[in-house]
Amino acid sequence: MGWATPAAPPRQRPGSNTGAGARGGAAHPSEGCTVCCPSADREERLLPSGLVHARWGRGRARGSFELSRVLNLPPENLIKSISAVPVSKKWPVADFQLFVGSVIEDKSSDHSEPDLQLQTQRLAEKLKCDTVVSEISTGPGTVNFTINRELLAETVLQQVFKDGSEYGIKSELFSMLPRRKIVVEFSSPNIAKKFHVGHLRSTIIGNFVANLKEALGHQVTRINYLGDWGMQFGLLGAGFQQFGNEEQLQSNPLQHLFEVYVQVNKAAAEDENIKKLAQDFFRKLEARDQQTLSMWQHFRDFSIEEYVRIYKRLGVHFDEYSGESFYQEKSQEVLKMLDTKGLLQKTIKGTRVVDLSEKRDLSLSSTVMRSDGTSLYITRDLAAAIDRMQKYNCDTMIYVTDKSQNTHFEQLFQILKLMGYQWAERCRHVSFGLVQGMKTRKGEVVFLEDVLNEARSRMLQNMASAKTSKELENPLETAENIGLAALIIQDFKGLLSSDYQFSWDRLLQSRGDTGVFLQYTHARLHSLEQMYRNGQSTDINTACLQDPQAISVLQHLLRYDEVLYKSSEDLQPKHIVSYLLTLSHLAAVAHKTLPVKGSAPELAQARLRLFQAARSVLANGMKLLGITPVTQM
Repeated sequence: MGWATPAAPPRQRPGSNTGAGARGGAAHPSEGCTVCCPSADREERLLPSGLVHARWGRGRARGSFELSRVLNLPPENLIKSISAVPVSKKWPVADFQLFVGSVIEDKSSDHSEPDLQLQTQRLAEKLKCDTVVSEISTGPGTVNFTINRELLAETVLQQVFKDGSEYGIKSELFSMLPRRKIVVEFSSPNIAKKFHVGHLRSTIIGNFVANLKEALGHQVTRINYLGDWGMQFGLLGAGFQQFGNEEQLQSNPLQHLFEVYVQVNKAAAEDENIKKLAQDFFRKLEARDQQTLSMWQHFRDFSIEEYVRIYKRLGVHFDEYSGESFYQEKSQEVLKMLDTKGLLQKTIKGTRVVDLSEKRDLSLSSTVMRSDGTSLYITRDLAAAIDRMQKYNCDTMIYVTDKSQNTHFEQLFQILKLMGYQWAERCRHVSFGLVQGMKTRKGEVVFLEDVLNEARSRMLQNMASAKTSKELENPLETAENIGLAALIIQDFKGLLSSDYQFSWDRLLQSRGDTGVFLQYTHARLHSLEQMYRNGQSTDINTACLQDPQAISVLQHLLRYDEVLYKSSEDLQPKHIVSYLLTLSHLAAVAHKTLPVKGSAPELAQARLRLFQAARSVLANGMKLLGITPVTQM
């Protein structure tokens, strides 16, 4: 079945209105500025509670609309311009800040910094404290608000427990975002090869992206696009005919196929005849020769069986197992479409290319067909993209691969646009860097399962030697979850596109910014809850949570929705990782300085409720990252 050439105009993506504008201007911004100079018929001093509620729990929408009416600004500008202040070692700090530069209407002129500060000061003077806001101050380009401390504790805790797993997601920051249909392609190992450690990054990053998008209410389809076609299977097939052993294949399939592949590659480097045999095998495969196809299917079935076992250990699932083989025939239709549109050109070598150069002089091109007529990786990717768009009618397609494929995806999206598929603008490549220095006690590690086993083994050893470890019902499962958390956090701490140095010693530290520390904090807070579970009360006295350490935890909980929003925009997990690590450190300090045991019942109940809220948000964030929180260790 063929594809229709797109005729309809591209679907328009709604613009994201951040309200950001240039700072600039005249000596006094009275003309066109509604921030510090409300119009003459608006002489009332503005109560800041409406402004603060514009970015805070209950009444946020009402407050933003009220302020937008007074300042003559769209409410969405205000929602994104008011943010929770990051927790600081300096005490005390405000809870919220309004970035005045982002709501200035007069964007045409070039305001100076002193002028911006003048506007900030004037706006602050227009506001007065009330029952919600206890203090108003100014910073560089910001108006800062401190919330009534008891109201802060009451509202934050109430919101955390009311929203549960959706805390932060029900924020006004996400209320105006349309729900999308999203396809995420990730992991995508080559069949007949053991899971390489490089596939860990694609798998856990893709899982995070899918988890986050699903949590935000999008309809996500997770696709594992297996590398199950191409000339490497010609080489493997020819190699198995020369060096393969059916008995060894049955007992340890991927290990044996890996050994055959290494052997045939070495032989092909010395013998041109091996290369010809490989080309013949792949040509027969594309021609659907039954004997050749049967061998290939054999390899594929063994591989998927092995991968599913590994994915179960990683806590990863897929909605669809696809592969390049699905698009072998449709890639021929793609070639016909390219030819019909005049995009296919023949080179001197007999290959077919698509000219991607600006001057159409073939200075930049992409090869889409070999000289023998067989398809290439990019041809099958073109067919897959078109097929998915028709099958799922998705708004966005996200591909998660290493950064060496940046050029491939740039060319893929460019060819799709040349074919008339304007939805290619909505395709996105999430790239990642390399892991360097990964070793076990045995030496160099190549395979993912070796890494998972090593992480689990080291954690079991650490847990056995730790004085604080408790006797566990399932120590192997606990060690597995802690080890995986350690791997994920080390991977996600930096920018995804950056290479990073792998370190077993740093990875498994129980203190510091590690996955082990996150798991330890969660287990410790969970144990605290269990210890007092019979006496827990939801009705607490928030006046008992006025200590600096308690306020720091509450202030940090305020920021969770902003962190989720940032990660949803750039698809970088590092924002959530940094947030959770800070939350764990704040909770650890609070746990040490604000004891539950031995405190008066009213004080103990309030503190217990605070720690319960911290554990709930910590668990939510860990699950988004693909980590299963442990309750004992």
